[in-house]
Amino acid sequence: MIDQWLFYCLAIPVVLLVGLSKGGFGGGLGSLAVPVLSLAIDPRLAAAVLLPILCSMDLVSLWSFRGRWDKKNLAIMFPFAMLGLILGAAMSTYMDANMIRFMVGVMALYFVGHYVWGKHILQRVAVKPASVGRGGFWSTIAGFVSYIAHAGGPPISIYLLPQHLPKTLFVGTTVLFFSVVNYIKLVPYVWTGQLDTRAFVTSLVLLPLAPIGVRLGVWLHHRVSDRWFYGVCYVLLAVAGVKLLSESLLAWLG
Repeated sequence: MIDQWLFYCLAIPVVLLVGLSKGGFGGGLGSLAVPVLSLAIDPRLAAAVLLPILCSMDLVSLWSFRGRWDKKNLAIMFPFAMLGLILGAAMSTYMDANMIRFMVGVMALYFVGHYVWGKHILQRVAVKPASVGRGGFWSTIAGFVSYIAHAGGPPISIYLLPQHLPKTLFVGTTVLFFSVVNYIKLVPYVWTGQLDTRAFVTSLVLLPLAPIGVRLGVWLHHRVSDRWFYGVCYVLLAVAGVKLLSESLLAWLG
């Protein structure tokens, strides 16, 4: 298992925050986890450690939001997400740790920008119905970045938010979508050796935090403003993004 103290100083709060997000706030903070943990370890190892934990969180979230999802949207999103996963698996085999660190840093800063500006703009536009064109495009992107860094939340939000779904229906739809995506990711992660014994044992050590975070998220769903919760977390994401970009650029220039 991983024995770096800095990793656990980052991993414990990150796992709790991601659990809170998946349990009551739409799961968007999957985009926070890999960038923050990549400050201490290889981003590919960070993604591998997180995947079993995310899968365990999905079981709790599925039970909490059972039956509360939009079937029409899911029928559009799933096939294209699979295409994105295939593209992510194929490309990840050709990228080294520094290249993935750079990509994760760019994703992090883009998602912060999307939260600060794009999310609020999307919420003010006219209601848009479910669409194969828009849903297919953003679900493919979501599948790709989900494979690389478990960061498919923002692309799916870009697609779903203009539909102005009720909050609980939105959360339930994202919960089911990413549950299926995460369990499918287990196959290529194990097949390629990314999820090895070291990563899996580390996941088991952190696993007890997963249901705690999710249940807290469910409890806070109707009690805490998502604006406050995400505001604090996206500040952390911005810091991690800048750090990862600077590290990768310095490595290339040096």
